[in-house]
Amino acid sequence: MTKPVCNGLKPHVKSDDLMFLHKEAVQWRDTVNKRFSYRDKAKTTILFGGLTLLQDQLVAAALQSLGDKYVNLPNPDFDAFQTGKAFGNRGQCNPTYFTVGNLIKYLQQLRDEQGLSPEHIVEHYIFVTAGGCGPCRFGMYITEYRKALRDAGFEGFRIFNFEQNKGIFQEAESESALDFTPTFFITLIRAVVIGDLLNILSYKIRPYELESGATDRALQQCKEIIADTFARKKSLTAALYRCRKILKGVKLDRLQPKPKVMIIGEFWAAMTEGDGNYNLHRFLEAEGAECIPQPIVNRLFLSIWEAGYDLAKDASLQDESSRKVDFTLARQKSMILLARLVLKVYIKLYAKALGLHDYEIPDMEKLARLAKTYFPLDSDGGERHLEVAHLIESIESNSAHLTISVKPFGCMPSSSVSDGIQSLVTSRFPGSNFLSIETSGEGAVNFYSRVQMALFKAKQAAKEEFERISIPATVPAKVHDFTYQPRGSAAGTAARLLNALAKA
Repeated sequence: MTKPVCNGLKPHVKSDDLMFLHKEAVQWRDTVNKRFSYRDKAKTTILFGGLTLLQDQLVAAALQSLGDKYVNLPNPDFDAFQTGKAFGNRGQCNPTYFTVGNLIKYLQQLRDEQGLSPEHIVEHYIFVTAGGCGPCRFGMYITEYRKALRDAGFEGFRIFNFEQNKGIFQEAESESALDFTPTFFITLIRAVVIGDLLNILSYKIRPYELESGATDRALQQCKEIIADTFARKKSLTAALYRCRKILKGVKLDRLQPKPKVMIIGEFWAAMTEGDGNYNLHRFLEAEGAECIPQPIVNRLFLSIWEAGYDLAKDASLQDESSRKVDFTLARQKSMILLARLVLKVYIKLYAKALGLHDYEIPDMEKLARLAKTYFPLDSDGGERHLEVAHLIESIESNSAHLTISVKPFGCMPSSSVSDGIQSLVTSRFPGSNFLSIETSGEGAVNFYSRVQMALFKAKQAAKEEFERISIPATVPAKVHDFTYQPRGSAAGTAARLLNALAKA
C-alpha cells in the first residue's frame, strides 16, 4: 500500500529554482500584494484547495456560478510535500509543506508546461485560503506561503484569506474585487454540505460493494450532476434525488462483519484523502474496515459554538446591576442562532434527498458537556475539545470499534494538549480501542504498522459482535439497500442490521 519514498528532491524541482540557496543571506521581510481590482476579474484565475477531493471540485463549480473563475488545485501528493520542504522554513507542520508545495508545484507546471512567464502568472492568478490565529503555526501559513513563493521565483504572487472563525462577517479588503459576501459563503456552505454528505455515503457504501469501483463511478456521475446544477442555478434538492437513484444502483452485500473506524484529529490531517495522511481512509478500506470520517460541517458547528461561548463570557463580564440592553450582543446572539439554523436546515434537507437518514447533526453543547470534565473549555486553538469529546461519545454510544486520532507531527493543540488528556480518558474507559498517531509526510511503513495492530483488535470485536446474532433463514432485500439504516446498540453495520431483523 505504501508508495516508494525517494531521498532528495523530485525532478520537477529544478536547479534553477534553487538558485536562492547560493545567494547571500539577507533578512526577509513580508510584503503584501493585495491589488485585485474589478477590472482585473475577467483575466484572473482564483486558485484554492485543501478540502476533500470531491468537495474541492464541487466548491469550484459552485463558486464559478457566481461569475468568477475558480480552479481547485490538484490533490497534494508526496512531490508537493518535498517541494514545500525545499522552499519552506524548517520546523513547519506537514499541512504547511503539503499546501504551499502544492501551490508552487502547480505554478511551476504553468510555467514549464504551458510556457507562462512568472510575471504573467503573478499578474493573472491569485490564491484564496482560510486564515486564523491560535496556539499553533496556522496563523503563520500565509507568511510562509509568500516567502516560499518568493524563493520559487513568484515574488509578489497575491494571496487572499478569510478568517475561518468570522464566517460571513469578514472585513472587506480595500478596493478588492474579491467579495466575501453572504452569498459567497452560503454558496460555499451548500457545496461543502453536499460534499460532506456524499463522502459520508461513499464510506458507508464502498466497503460493501460487490463490484469493485462501482461506488466511485456512481460518485463521479453525482459530482457531474451537482456541478451542472450549480452552473445552471437549478434545484440542488432535485439533483440529489437523482444522485440517490444512481447510488442505489450499486449492488451491496452489507451482511459482512467489518470493523468501524472513526477518524478524528487535526482538521487537515484527518480530512485529507492523499499522501498527507498516507491515504488512511483507503488503506483502512483495503484492510477490510468501514470508515467514519469527520465531516467539515463539524468544524463549522465548532466555530459557531466558539462564537456563542465567547459571547456568553463577554455578557457575563457586564455589570449585572445594569438594566441596559446591549443591542450589539443581542444582534450577535441572533446571528449565531441564525447561522446554526441555516446550516442545520441545509444538512437535513440534503441528507433527506440523498437517503442518508441516520446522520445525526453534531450536538456541540452535548460534546462540550462530555469533554469539560477532562478538557478546559476555555482552552482555545485547533479542534479545541472535540477530539476528547468524540472519543468519549464513540465509547458511550458504541459507534465504533476503533477511534484513530491523526495529526501532523508536533501539532501543539492536538498532540501536546488533546493526546495528553486522552490518556486519562482511556484509563477511565479501559474497554476503549484508541490510537493516536502522527504524520510527518514520511514514515508511512511505521504508520501503517501501528494502524494494522490497532485494527486487528477492532476486527476481533466486530467478528464477535456479529457472531452473537443469528442470521435469519430469509434475508429481505432491503438489508442491502443503503437507505435502510436502522438504529441500534451494535457498532458494526452487519450486526446492527441483524438486530433490526430480529426485532422485526
